[in-house]
Amino acid sequence: MTASHNTAPTGIRLVLLGPPGAGKGTQAQILEQRYEIRQISTGDILRRHRLDKTPLGMEAQPYMDSGNLVPDPIVIAMMELELPRDRGFILDGFPRTVEQARALDGLLGRLALPLTAVVFFDSRRDDLIHRLTGRWTNPRTGRVYHTLYNPPNVAGVDDEDGGPLVQRADDTLETVTKRLDVYEQETRPLVNFYTKVGTLLHIDAMQSVSDVTTQIVRSLERLQEPAGA
Repeated sequence: MTASHNTAPTGIRLVLLGPPGAGKGTQAQILEQRYEIRQISTGDILRRHRLDKTPLGMEAQPYMDSGNLVPDPIVIAMMELELPRDRGFILDGFPRTVEQARALDGLLGRLALPLTAVVFFDSRRDDLIHRLTGRWTNPRTGRVYHTLYNPPNVAGVDDEDGGPLVQRADDTLETVTKRLDVYEQETRPLVNFYTKVGTLLHIDAMQSVSDVTTQIVRSLERLQEPAGA
């Protein structure tokens, strides 16, 4: 039986791990509402610190302005300020490397906030390419279509204003392939890292949004069951 909203376990602390296009962002929003926990985006944190001109934001700004990755110690210091102590959280987009995972483990250890689980969105590369390269956008309104899941009535034409649809640079085959290659080289090793730690939950991310949510919720419920139950 699925836990109701009112009886959801508290203090759930999750990392969502998986390739681009696997649906992590969608599930993060659903889980945030279901469990009343906070979704933490490292990108949002970096941008806010830069906008507010905090000492950490000023330290990060040269890296962000030049398009380079902000060094891990700066990101970890920002996260230490952001992580809620009184409720759970979801990390989507961090850690991206084994080095970042070790740094995060050190931070969570100091704060006595152990991870409940790392949810691995297991996905097939060919399916991800179809998902990501099938998106087309109305540049005038931001309305998004997908050639497979939400096609326009006429290919390449917006249903509402009749204008042309465009494909964003992030959604071209070349860019998508590069993003997936970077994931395989830098982030995929985290699967082995968290498997050894014993916190990894495998989820079939190629199912429907509701089915993926059900998988995650049931897996978390099993983690909450008393030993021997």
